[in-house]
Amino acid sequence: MWILGLKDEFQEAREWVATTLTFDKNVDVNLFESTIRILGGLLSTYHLTQDSLFLKKAKDIGTRLLPAFNTPSKVPFSDVNIGKGTAHPPRWTSDSTVAEVTSIQLEFRELFRLTGDEQFKTVVDQVTQHVHNLPGKRDGLVPMFINTNSGQFSHLGVFTLGARADSYYEYLLKQWIQSGKKETSFLEDYMQAIEGVKKNLLRKSEPNRLTFVGELSHGHFSPKMDHLVCFLPGTLALGAHNGITSDHMDIAVALMETCFQMYKQMETGLSPEISHFFLHAAKGSKDIDVKAADRHNLLRPETVESLFYMYRFTGDTKYQDWGWEILQNFNKHARVPSGGYTSINNVQSASSPEPRDKMESFFLGETLKYLFLLFSEDVELLNLDKYVFNTEAHALPIWTT
Repeated sequence: MWILGLKDEFQEAREWVATTLTFDKNVDVNLFESTIRILGGLLSTYHLTQDSLFLKKAKDIGTRLLPAFNTPSKVPFSDVNIGKGTAHPPRWTSDSTVAEVTSIQLEFRELFRLTGDEQFKTVVDQVTQHVHNLPGKRDGLVPMFINTNSGQFSHLGVFTLGARADSYYEYLLKQWIQSGKKETSFLEDYMQAIEGVKKNLLRKSEPNRLTFVGELSHGHFSPKMDHLVCFLPGTLALGAHNGITSDHMDIAVALMETCFQMYKQMETGLSPEISHFFLHAAKGSKDIDVKAADRHNLLRPETVESLFYMYRFTGDTKYQDWGWEILQNFNKHARVPSGGYTSINNVQSASSPEPRDKMESFFLGETLKYLFLLFSEDVELLNLDKYVFNTEAHALPIWTT
């Protein structure tokens, strides 16, 4: 609302935060989701408005999330009760996902910087340092799970840039940027990981030679790419903008084309949740195969997020055009007449995409925000030399001291 200039609506929302929002509740929340959405959102709003209410609320929720880190290994549990101050793993495992425990650092580090309370930084830095030294990686790529008791990676040998690992890589680069490029260990890990992607996961499809990022399972390559992986072109472009001089921008351009084709080649013009790419020419001209279980669209932001970065850094208006096309297709197939948007079950059916009656919060928090920023010509509106976005599209300042 603040970024859109909806000041009256913002004031109404602020009033709700001031009078109604309370975290003193006997409820289990996910540490990662609460950090990137609630803590990140409050910190970002504080910076944009300089209204101390939001910082006070951020410190409250941040403090209530700290019990998650009370584990034998200091690798946090996935779930924490913010009223009772207790934490536990999911019912079915003692593992946490690697992406979740390594994608809370931007927010807690910023909370430390604003409050001076060392514990916020200590708990997440311990996790970073621990993961940095762990055996089980492959050329800088990390497995998807980590055990909170032993602190070791589990389910070894599976490597993906999709679900459960994706934002680990994003936060390596962004913590380096957040630090004003001072904490170079983040950059070193990020560079090693991207070399690992190039060596193990990057391939071209047939017949149109689309560059994509697949997965590795115990040495076997799978040409499977989650829509979530479409964060990568934007992240690579952000790294190139910040002085990484290798071929990252070239890969970003190629991957951006692929992510757009994941929309373009579907009957609705909307991407499936997961795409499989043909490594050998199949019948017809399409490079993408969609399994029945993967053909839903959850209104995810990753592709339009990357389009925003690509447009900001190249000025090429085709990225705006692609974003506009995607928005038109959201309007056509996912917009609900009574208001709002819905996920759909079948991107391959323009006549009956099967609405799900569910709009994820990231559609407002990320997808529409990135589209607005993509279409805006005001580069000072969240200048990427002054702000770094967390993985839920909340802008945090780059440290200058």
